[in-house]
Amino acid sequence: MEQRTLGKTGRDVSVVGLGTWQLGADWGNVDPAQARAVLDASAEAGVTFFDTADVYGDGRSEQAIGAFLADNPGLELTVATKMGRRLEQRPENYNLANFREWVDRSRRNLRTDSLDLVQLHCPPTAVYSNAEVYDALDTLVSEGAIKNYGVSVERTDEALEAMRHESTASVQIILNAFRLKPLDEVLPAAKAAGVGIIARVPLASGLLSGKYTKDTSFAADDHRNFNRSGDSFDVGETFSGVDYGLGLKAVAEFEQLVPEGISTAQAAIAWIVAQEGVTSVIPGARTVEQAQSNAGAAGVRLGEEFDDGVRWIYDHYFREAIHPRW
Repeated sequence: MEQRTLGKTGRDVSVVGLGTWQLGADWGNVDPAQARAVLDASAEAGVTFFDTADVYGDGRSEQAIGAFLADNPGLELTVATKMGRRLEQRPENYNLANFREWVDRSRRNLRTDSLDLVQLHCPPTAVYSNAEVYDALDTLVSEGAIKNYGVSVERTDEALEAMRHESTASVQIILNAFRLKPLDEVLPAAKAAGVGIIARVPLASGLLSGKYTKDTSFAADDHRNFNRSGDSFDVGETFSGVDYGLGLKAVAEFEQLVPEGISTAQAAIAWIVAQEGVTSVIPGARTVEQAQSNAGAAGVRLGEEFDDGVRWIYDHYFREAIHPRW
């Protein structure tokens, strides 16, 4: 699989990585053996980048990856985790003392002395411009607890602010066929600054898998059920903030663009991989088959006509409602 350098980390990672929110059982129950099988299948398919967070299943996702790493010491993998959402979302909670506590917990979960990449986990907007926050992160690097740091953001203005700070290695942002705003400024700015771009929610919470209908139901503990109106966290994280019914109509249009022989999900992932400035795309997977299919998207090539179609769909269905918000 193609490898790209993840910004200022200097580490090469696969263009298709693995997002592991679902392995923490935040999308319904996940069997530990199934989680391990997904990690195994992803690595066997050439994935060298896993993304997790300390709150995914209250650490279960990190622990699953830590056990996998311990059993596969020869694999060259980069693991990115996230921190900041274990306390109430107030800017003053983003301080060195809390960072040390969170990082130490993640190091134990991941069974490592030094974390490859730690990302601030969509903190309050004021955090991105606070010089003391970056000083604290620099301290953790100097002490060897972390090797690099970056940010995960909700909005493009947050990404641009974070990139103003010299040691920000990477930015994780929602980018998919239903969320095009990062293409305007964030990706060009990241390329100019040497900052890696990690594209998350690439399938719009599964909408772009093409597997859902108006009759699809989701478990009570699945965020695609309980967070459709943003009751628990930013609604942009669920179906990329688009109305579910409207999303289904747009998916029908999207499927008309997909070449024969590849899946709707593979086309959605491959389109993101092709965007200049993207380092890695991190779809989730709950089964071995999904993991293998997602990894296979790295080899898919799409033409200019496909790109034009994606932009038409966005302009027709989503730009007016989505573009100003995120």
